[in-house]
Amino acid sequence: MNQLQEYLKSHDISEMHPSDIAKILKNINDEEFADAVKLVPKDLVGDVALALPDRFFDDVVEHLSVDELSHAVSELESDDQVDFMQELEEVDEEKASEVFESLHEDDQEEITQLQKYEEHQAGAYMQLELFTAYEDEIVQDVIKRFARLRKENEVENVQNLFIIDKAQKLQYAVGLDDLLIFDFSKTVIENINASEENFDPISQIDIEDIKEVVHTFEEYDLSVLAITNSYGVLLGRITSDDIYDIINEHATEQMYNLAGVDDEAEEDDEIINAGRKRATWLGLNLFTAIAASLVIGLFSDTLQSIVALAILMPIVASMGGNAGTQSLTVVVRQLALGDISSGDAMRIIKKEVLISLGNGFVFAVIIGIIAAIWFHAKMLGVVIALSMVINLFMAGFFGATIPLFLKKMDVDPAIGSTVILTTVTDIVGFFSFLGLATYILL
Repeated sequence: MNQLQEYLKSHDISEMHPSDIAKILKNINDEEFADAVKLVPKDLVGDVALALPDRFFDDVVEHLSVDELSHAVSELESDDQVDFMQELEEVDEEKASEVFESLHEDDQEEITQLQKYEEHQAGAYMQLELFTAYEDEIVQDVIKRFARLRKENEVENVQNLFIIDKAQKLQYAVGLDDLLIFDFSKTVIENINASEENFDPISQIDIEDIKEVVHTFEEYDLSVLAITNSYGVLLGRITSDDIYDIINEHATEQMYNLAGVDDEAEEDDEIINAGRKRATWLGLNLFTAIAASLVIGLFSDTLQSIVALAILMPIVASMGGNAGTQSLTVVVRQLALGDISSGDAMRIIKKEVLISLGNGFVFAVIIGIIAAIWFHAKMLGVVIALSMVINLFMAGFFGATIPLFLKKMDVDPAIGSTVILTTVTDIVGFFSFLGLATYILL
């Protein structure tokens, strides 16, 4: 609590950013956390709770009353209200129900409206708070209205004025900087028609996949994007801060999936749950390792005859695994970023195969010379060199094709890719090395 008390002495906590308050709370021990939460201004509690890691959310809920939680939710923007209520439901359904019932009717309607969307749909991430104007409104009146709304904190983080018609359909998007150089005495549409600027709006439909929204933000370098229904009626907006969160969450999910780890389980403090999720992948990996061992078992006589093979064998499998992981990681990431189109499969496979094959020849020569000198056997160097080329060729091929195939099957390319790839490179590496040794050396 000392750190928070020091801040209170030198800062007005009500003017601090929620993320700064969250940083302080993360460093406070469990005994002092309850008192510390009580010091957070009620208007900022919701933002601070969402800025904290998930494991702290339980503690915030535990130490706040229904009325305090209700006030915290009411101070949030609509998209954050939904996030808060969803997390609250996961912690305590009964308390979440009480909080929802105590909210203003408008807040209830907005939360209900946004909760109708699936998690992957753009509508689930939009804010309903908008600054709009009609085409025939006088610019001076629009600016006065905006000033009043901003002063009353009815709108925040406004970058664009969305122009709609009487049917609420989106017509134009005007940046605030452009609005300020309009002729204040004329209507919005008169200024737009007289301007050489392009005010055509960039928008997406509410039921589109959020990944498409992310790509749109990246493609057009947007700070805000309008969301409409299929008829063009303006429903809300998605801001860049939400997109950053989505990108980070997706990147984290991919990293975890590539390692065979469940991202939701790892964010939880439940050791048994996280351990069980990891054990599932470790169990699958055990069976793939047994499969590789069975291949080795087929050549037990060869291994007994030439002990050097047992020493060199892991090199081939390891190089293949690492080369395959390089191709796999590149392709999975490019798929996530939308850099690979539906007709790009052959180009990507060809590129990864050529890179792996090129590296295969280089390292085949190196390990071939090392093995020949090390064990005083030229043909042993030839065997491991040929095996290295074969395994790196297969590593590049499968490192590219596995994620592309999973994507085509509508499965996250990161899930299970590494397990499949490791199995392939181990089996191919062991089989090619020991098979060639049996054929050439015996």
